[in-house]
Amino acid sequence: MNRWATWLWLAFLFSIPVWMTNQYYLYILINAGIFIIAAMSLNLLLGYTGQLSLGHVAFFGIGAYASALVSLGFDLEITDSYTFVFAPRPVWVGLLAGILVAGFFGWLVGRISFKIRGAYFVIVTISFAEVVRLVALNWIDLTEGPMALNNIPPLTLGIPGLWELTFWRKVPNYYLVLVTCILSYVVIARLVRSRLGRAMIALRENEPLAASVGIDVTRSLVLAAVVSAAMAGAAGGLYTHTIRIIDPDVFLFIYTVTMVIMVITGGKGTLAGPIVGGLIFGILPEVLREVASPEVQWVMYGLIMIAIVFFLPDGIVPALASWWRDRFGAGGGGAESQSEPGPGPEASGTVTDTMGERA
Repeated sequence: MNRWATWLWLAFLFSIPVWMTNQYYLYILINAGIFIIAAMSLNLLLGYTGQLSLGHVAFFGIGAYASALVSLGFDLEITDSYTFVFAPRPVWVGLLAGILVAGFFGWLVGRISFKIRGAYFVIVTISFAEVVRLVALNWIDLTEGPMALNNIPPLTLGIPGLWELTFWRKVPNYYLVLVTCILSYVVIARLVRSRLGRAMIALRENEPLAASVGIDVTRSLVLAAVVSAAMAGAAGGLYTHTIRIIDPDVFLFIYTVTMVIMVITGGKGTLAGPIVGGLIFGILPEVLREVASPEVQWVMYGLIMIAIVFFLPDGIVPALASWWRDRFGAGGGGAESQSEPGPGPEASGTVTDTMGERA
């Protein structure tokens, strides 16, 4: 049943450009999809390791800038007599560079900041995001500062001279974002259901107990940070090659807040939570724009978010899963509820299973 439902959902998603002729609505879905990828990456840290990163937008922006610079090429004056010249590379190379550079900074931040916990970790991540924003704003020779990098080329696939597909229009970009969303979902699903994923969940539930049975705390958290940052960098790369202009505003704190809202309201620590939250809060602002003034939009946006958090404190997906189990029995909860233990006795089972695999 679950497999058939999955295939039906995929068929529906792939069919959207066929019957949705309004290109603006397709553009909204593209933007929502990009932020769903970013929210899924944040959920890996917040939902599965319990580490709140309020500087996650830094990795999104790093991926965007790295991908744009590699695709455009740049000149960097090292000394008065030497200028480093980087020739433009294909866009797919830029996207790969954005993922790698973002992943590297995820490793760097993880190695430094996972020696501390709680509010201190939050402060470190916020500070890192602000430092990166200031670098992008003031290193004008490289980033053009507030004047922005523009004319960023779209992705081109194919064999030069024989066949090429350039992602100029909304439909190819929609499919590109959709495929990336699916790949990101599969990567996270495989990760959280692996031994490393069970270790991360164990750390979230009871870190001292997990450490006492041999789980390497720093290694597990740093690996989660690297994967999370790399995925956010991929989202940033898609963003920059979709809108084809990038400026330091991409590092604004509001984007991190948006990702956190998507994760919390959808259901942190669930695979579908960031997708549901991303669809709601990616599309909701555009819906409200049609019926209310800008001031009223923000009030309605806030009230809807408060209502979801108040009435569904665990998020939309866990609430729906609980309702399904109550109505149709424990077997109807789906693979997600069975594979992702929540607080309580299940946490000890998670640690035991992880230790057992180590043995």
